[in-house]
Amino acid sequence: MKYILKYRYLAAVIVSLAVTPAAFASDRGEAIFIENGCNSCHAVVKKSAGPSIMEIVTKYAGDKQAQIWLEEKVRRGGSGSFGATTMPPIIEPVSDNEIRVVVGWILSQKLDSFQSY
Repeated sequence: MKYILKYRYLAAVIVSLAVTPAAFASDRGEAIFIENGCNSCHAVVKKSAGPSIMEIVTKYAGDKQAQIWLEEKVRRGGSGSFGATTMPPIIEPVSDNEIRVVVGWILSQKLDSFQSY
């Protein structure tokens, strides 16, 4: 019985360590998006200089490669994905991890959450 409790405790610690970074990342995504001025070109619903979050979510819904592809697109910039407007490359001090968190946050948005906008 004593060993079972130890293993359960160990399993609980491992699970909490695995879940906490993901939860933290989703909470930080919007903050990083705003802190780095992404919202100056990307609105929630309406296209502005760049595609809206809703357009991005709609286009990449169900695409298992979207996270990787969009991280690269954000880092390097470019055009053609949503028209001729060019997105400038994102340079330091924005880290690869921050880009990963923001892209994950964008892709985690649910289309029905945009109904209130």
